[in-house]
Amino acid sequence: MSAPTLEHTLADALPEMAVDAHGAPCEAPELVVLNEPLADELGLDVAWLRSDDGVAWLTGAGGGHAMAYAGHQFGTFVPLLGDGRALLLGDLTDAHGVRREIQLKGSGRTSFSRPGSDGRGAIGPMLREYLVSEFMHAVGIPTTRSLAVVATGETVERQFGPVPGGIVARVARSHLRVGTVQLAALNAGDLVQRVVLAAGFPAADELLRTVMERQLRLVAAWMRVGFVHGVMNTDNTALSGETIDYGPCAFTETFRGNAVYSSIDRGGRYAFGNQPNIIAWNLARLADALLAISDEATLTSILGGIQETWDSQWTTLLQGLSTTGDITTYNSSHPWPLTDGTGRTHDHGPLFLPRNHMLDDAITKAEKNRDYSSYFELLAAVTDPFNPDAGPEWMAQPEGEREYVTFCGT
Repeated sequence: MSAPTLEHTLADALPEMAVDAHGAPCEAPELVVLNEPLADELGLDVAWLRSDDGVAWLTGAGGGHAMAYAGHQFGTFVPLLGDGRALLLGDLTDAHGVRREIQLKGSGRTSFSRPGSDGRGAIGPMLREYLVSEFMHAVGIPTTRSLAVVATGETVERQFGPVPGGIVARVARSHLRVGTVQLAALNAGDLVQRVVLAAGFPAADELLRTVMERQLRLVAAWMRVGFVHGVMNTDNTALSGETIDYGPCAFTETFRGNAVYSSIDRGGRYAFGNQPNIIAWNLARLADALLAISDEATLTSILGGIQETWDSQWTTLLQGLSTTGDITTYNSSHPWPLTDGTGRTHDHGPLFLPRNHMLDDAITKAEKNRDYSSYFELLAAVTDPFNPDAGPEWMAQPEGEREYVTFCGT
């Protein structure tokens, strides 16, 4: 058994945006959950991942890169952000011939860490990301996947006091984001062009058109299940069209347009019903950054298709939703047009989903008592969400719109 051989495609293509980094030492790391089917798909040795060396690798002991990017955060442009608590281990080609990147989140400080940040993660948000991202995959929504969660054996200080530390290993087709293009645009057109090439496109117009289609389809799919991302900054808008960064995310079961659950979204910028407008705004910021290597008329023409593209996605993906004023409600008698993670279609929506309080209760037990039984029960249900036998009947019952607040976990 040995560590996998990884490439460093992104860092090699964009060395100006990559900084060598290592995970912070962990006193007593413990593997909490491992996604064995995903590990097999990636060609990783499951037995090795469960070994002491494998767990150390999942904490970043072997090193990797922190990637730089800029971004609009709640509408305010920040010229340099970057992976302040994330570590890109590298990439490999999976069983389907697709390049996949493996990144750790919560592994410790990097040169992009903000002042006062320990760069570490708390176990609760890492368990949340694992479960919610795997649910999204199970209902066929493009997303980063979760490979593993490791408890570091240490505590981290957060606003409500010390909590157990944790790291999540996530897998993506690419961690390039709108913010990557924005940072490149602050430097030189040549760097913007190399970001475009690294994303798999020969020209700016093709990138903008494809990312527009991907992101509008993605947000429509979010709306289909009542998903509220919570922090749709441009640095969290992936060029691959995958859902990325499950920080203060939650679900509105009544599809309430003004639903906001994030503690930091005080103005409701990223409310459930505002997500289509925000992704359109983010796409406009992408076009701004691409002006370094394209012309305004071409990019403006592409953006002019946003409404038509959105209407098409809405019609295709949201057949079970109807809107009245600012309120969006789900009619479960309509067909469920999305395919699940295995390519099967279903004539009803998911029976099980990461209902806010169910997930919160399960995470609280894990944090306070190291009792993961409720978490694994919920995980089993939401990763087979159309199967009535995947979980207990009570877990399929709606919670309604109860008061709920999520935190970003930093």
